[in-house]
Amino acid sequence: MSGHRAPVDLRLAARASLPVLAIVVPIAAVCAILLASGHTLGYDYLMYDGAARRLMAGGPLYDLSFSAPGPNGLFDYPPTFILAILPFAATLSPQAASLAWIGVLNLAFVVGVAILPVRRETRWAVILLAGLSWPYLYAVKLGQLGPLLFLLYASAWRWADRPSGAGIAAALGTAAKLQPVLLFGWALATRRFRAVAIGLGVLLAGAVAAAAVAGPGAWLDWIGLISRVGSNALTAPQVLSIGAIAYRAGVPLPIASTVQWGSAAAVGAAALLAWLRYPASVAIVVTAVASVMVSPIVWAHYAVILLLPVALLLDRRQWWAAALPIVTWLPVDAVYPVVFVIGLLAPLAAGEQLRRSADGAPAGPLGRDPRPPVLSSRS
Repeated sequence: MSGHRAPVDLRLAARASLPVLAIVVPIAAVCAILLASGHTLGYDYLMYDGAARRLMAGGPLYDLSFSAPGPNGLFDYPPTFILAILPFAATLSPQAASLAWIGVLNLAFVVGVAILPVRRETRWAVILLAGLSWPYLYAVKLGQLGPLLFLLYASAWRWADRPSGAGIAAALGTAAKLQPVLLFGWALATRRFRAVAIGLGVLLAGAVAAAAVAGPGAWLDWIGLISRVGSNALTAPQVLSIGAIAYRAGVPLPIASTVQWGSAAAVGAAALLAWLRYPASVAIVVTAVASVMVSPIVWAHYAVILLLPVALLLDRRQWWAAALPIVTWLPVDAVYPVVFVIGLLAPLAAGEQLRRSADGAPAGPLGRDPRPPVLSSRS
């Protein structure tokens, strides 16, 4: 009897300790990284803040002297994103605003995890893994908006079949950073036309508001800036896209560019497969990862988004997925393309298992979840 009880007791002890570790470890890790940040504390936020203050002083939103990405103060986000920064810049000093923004990022991530439609133990595990993940801690230290995007993708996952939920999540993600526009592709492919209409309406309202604040010319400035910066992305240091890593490894730039665009096409095909074949839970997670991989500009903190496929896989008791955010501590650039590929393909494999397990259920049109839904909302 005792031989049978011991493993059970260990499992119960592990389950009981998980919430404690999920609270203590991330708080300690975030505090440690903030205290050790020095002059890099809020680096990315201060870039946002500088653009907002330049605008408030009557200057242009964008500094058009930049021609390449890098850790150099470049603000290249859509004009709509500045609407989220102006309240901080208008009411607080840059340093105080930076700390307030970092607080918002941490809160956004916790809310995002809380609304994930997975088991409670999975939520605790994801929060714990965030505290053990270099990309999350790096994003928080810099004040980079990755945790906000996590919240928006989590919202789309949670409310995939609510037009307002999916549409608003797609709109706000696109308004903050261009890549989440792929959520509109998923909504179109799965015939969620009301979600598309709502999302486009929100996006249009934001675009008009941004034009009123920053001037209509800000949109043309942004398009020109991202075109110029994106064309030089593969030669910039510290960029972690597969093409940039290939170039730094000695591959000629034309071949590295071909590798980058070929990989982007393959990632797009994988996303389309997920949209048309698998449940929304899988399709949205794949879309989140694909939205990073199709870009020629990838920074280490972008890997915060990998906590979404980790949540999906852990909820299916694929415990190996916990290693994905942890291996990012390895000081090897090539780790990032590898973990992103795994974060893309492993949910596809899970989607195929879900599809097979749902055989016999009525098939949804063009990728809608079969009924009964898999990975539905659970407490």
